[in-house]
Amino acid sequence: MKYLTVRDHLRGLIAGGLAVGAAIPSERELCEQFGVSRMTVRQAVDALVVEGLLERVQGRGTFVAQPKVDLQLRLVSFPEEMRRRGMEPSLRVLAADRTAASAQLADALDLAPGAEVFYLRRLRLADGLPMAVEENWVPAGLAPDLLDLAPAPSVYDALTDRGLAPTWGEDVIEAVQLEPEVAGHLGLEAGTAGLQIRRRTFSGDRAVDYAVSIYRSDRYSLWVPVSAPGPTLVPSRRRLDPVRARAHRPTPEEGLA
Repeated sequence: MKYLTVRDHLRGLIAGGLAVGAAIPSERELCEQFGVSRMTVRQAVDALVVEGLLERVQGRGTFVAQPKVDLQLRLVSFPEEMRRRGMEPSLRVLAADRTAASAQLADALDLAPGAEVFYLRRLRLADGLPMAVEENWVPAGLAPDLLDLAPAPSVYDALTDRGLAPTWGEDVIEAVQLEPEVAGHLGLEAGTAGLQIRRRTFSGDRAVDYAVSIYRSDRYSLWVPVSAPGPTLVPSRRRLDPVRARAHRPTPEEGLA
């Protein structure tokens, strides 16, 4: 198919060093070079836009896109994961407080309703680019000094330092439309697609963290290894019920504003 020739040519230009943000040859140039129609060129470009190699900017043209990060579902901290990929992590603390757990949050953390928890909300960046808005709730009794000085860059590292190293977890993954406030932190328009991951993290049989993270879909692709079915890894009672343990967003009435 003719569009494959054009697509592979453009892919070769990118692989050969066409810089991020650089414009690709115009439709007219590609039509003349390959003797094809504009429709064929657009089909080739569309395929690379879907792959995340190119991005269209309204009124300006088509450019080489920022490479996506493969988001692997592993029990590692954001800083550790970004450094492993050769990127420099940083963060901006949006909220850090001590509050009482709502019934839904208490259920997710195996606590009594009203139990004291720490709440952290942070903007995660890599090489200075906003990547995700992350919220964490940690039982206060497990780490009473968690917020004494300043919020730790990594909740997992803080828990490990207190003898509560995360050993397993469970995720619920959903596509979401970014609300205006979250979109603003990520430098995107409200309503843009995002990737939300809700995670309960355990140390042994104890729930140590509940997190809701919203990632930029234009900077992440989800990579999940699969294998043949095997024995159940965790008791069925521990499986996260996406309705029962839905993300609890703090409200001023609950002291999380």
